[in-house]
Amino acid sequence: MKLEKVKAWLRQASFYAEEAYNAPYRSAIARAKREQDDLFMLLIFSEMMGVPNPASYYTLELQPLLMERFHDWHIRMGMEHSPLDNFKCC
Repeated sequence: MKLEKVKAWLRQASFYAEEAYNAPYRSAIARAKREQDDLFMLLIFSEMMGVPNPASYYTLELQPLLMERFHDWHIRMGMEHSPLDNFKCC
C-alpha cells in the first residue's frame, strides 16, 4: 500500500517536472509546426495558384483532405479572399 503511494507520487512528480521543463518550448514548437504546415499547404495548392510544382501528381491526392484547413491558411498568409480562381471558400 505504501509502495503504491510512493509510486503514484513519483509518477505525479515526474509529470510536473516534465511539464515545467517543456513549458518554455511550447510556443517555439507550435510556431515551427505552423510554419511547416504553411509550407506544406503552399506545396499542395501551388499548382492551382500558378506556381510550377514538380510533385503535383503526388500532391493532387492530398487536396481534398486539406480543403477544410484551406480557409485558415490563406487568412494566415494575409490573403483576404481565396487566391484560387475556381475555388471560393469565403
